[in-house]
Amino acid sequence: QVQLVESGGGLVQAGGSLRLSCAASGRIFSRYVMGWFRQAPGKEREFVAAVRWSGGSTFYADSVKGRFTISVDDAKNTVFLQMSSLNPEDTAVYYCAADVITGWANPSRLHRYDYWGQGTQVTVSS
Repeated sequence: QVQLVESGGGLVQAGGSLRLSCAASGRIFSRYVMGWFRQAPGKEREFVAAVRWSGGSTFYADSVKGRFTISVDDAKNTVFLQMSSLNPEDTAVYYCAADVITGWANPSRLHRYDYWGQGTQVTVSS
């Protein structure tokens, strides 16, 4: 069992930055894949970024590549999403997710993830 708690969301102006955190509890193994997804009002949940817990592999949606950075702090059992050059289209509820079984293949697939956090709201004003 893995519990995930997101934090760090808020209101920011266009062009600004935010860092989201996802604190993980329970048994965490290096093979786990951690993902960030987001869901805007009236839209489906979409992939943002993924990382191996052990590090070394990351994957990003084209829409955030070069602006967002996903990372893991193993000592703190926390996954971060550093977001910069934010624009209003980034407004959404951001969710952290953990895949404990599948491995690294196709990390953008939503339904492979086994555990989800409750989400944190990010609002970017123009």
